[in-house]
Amino acid sequence: MYATERHARIIDELDSDGRVSVTTLSRSLDVTAETIRRDLDVLEAAGALRRVHGGAVRRSSVVELDLGERERRNTPAKRAIAAAALDLLVHAKPAAIAMDAGTTTRALADLLADHVPADGLLDVVTHAVPIVLRLQDNRALTVHAVGGVVRPETSAAVGLPALDGFARTRCDLAFVGANGLSADFGLSTPDEREAAVKTAIIRSARRTVALVDSSKFGEESFVRFADLADLDVLITDRAPDPDLADALASAGVDVVVPA
Repeated sequence: MYATERHARIIDELDSDGRVSVTTLSRSLDVTAETIRRDLDVLEAAGALRRVHGGAVRRSSVVELDLGERERRNTPAKRAIAAAALDLLVHAKPAAIAMDAGTTTRALADLLADHVPADGLLDVVTHAVPIVLRLQDNRALTVHAVGGVVRPETSAAVGLPALDGFARTRCDLAFVGANGLSADFGLSTPDEREAAVKTAIIRSARRTVALVDSSKFGEESFVRFADLADLDVLITDRAPDPDLADALASAGVDVVVPA
């Protein structure tokens, strides 16, 4: 197999899984590990990927997809994650929760719209306009809308009012999303203002639950907003690869994968 053919196969694997390992590529392409390492070096120099220990990941962009496009992606996975998140919420019986902006947290909001807590009212604090609109008619929920400048890319409030709003609350659970989740970089997102609010949400809660589908594994977006150790639970649709799984275990994060 020519080098150009190997490079194309490597890029295809990255597009599919978001990450490649030297060992797996060496076996599947029937070449030495050293050959794969040279291929990865060439592709990194060309800007096609980023080298990490044991392999490579896609080179993330600071460009965000619009909300409508993101809502059309990985919909079954997001619904399964949302259902598992609701099950966790039911068993935890929190008095108050914080909800981050994002399409997976929006999927959870779709379920919460018809949810009646067994122990009475539930306070929901969020800066996400779509979540406020989705939950406002459920009389079993008290929805607290955190203000700020609304970003059209995410329909989420950001800036000092949003940071202050979450700083003034103490929730039992926080549900957060991410554009990237990696062993080396933790949780990340493209926008600095959005990242600051996500950090504030995590700090506002006693426990943090990340709702992240597996397409985000190995991704490293522009701004890190949390380390893995800042999480208590990760709910996702597929078991993480060994490197990420080991990092999550070392950080004490419980990983939940719906059956």
